[in-house]
Amino acid sequence: MDHVDHELVQAVKVYKALGEPTRLKIALMLVNESNQCVTAISEKLENVAGSTLSHHLKQLTDSGLIQSQKSGSFIHYSVNQEVAKKFAPYLLA
Repeated sequence: MDHVDHELVQAVKVYKALGEPTRLKIALMLVNESNQCVTAISEKLENVAGSTLSHHLKQLTDSGLIQSQKSGSFIHYSVNQEVAKKFAPYLLA
């Protein structure tokens, strides 16, 4: 797969991930408040079960839009600025 095909596949993953309202909320939240753990994200979202939140975070991570960093027993999430600038500049506006 060449570079153009790889970018096309990533663009589709990003747009598909952001096509779900809760995932869009999570991405927007992480733009404003980076380096958040699951507990902090969960507290800011209403009516989202833990397993559902994990699914949303996995979709966003798999798309490359957010990145995770393990710190002790916590995983902190933040927006991958390069991917956001390239495929989802709306998030950064």
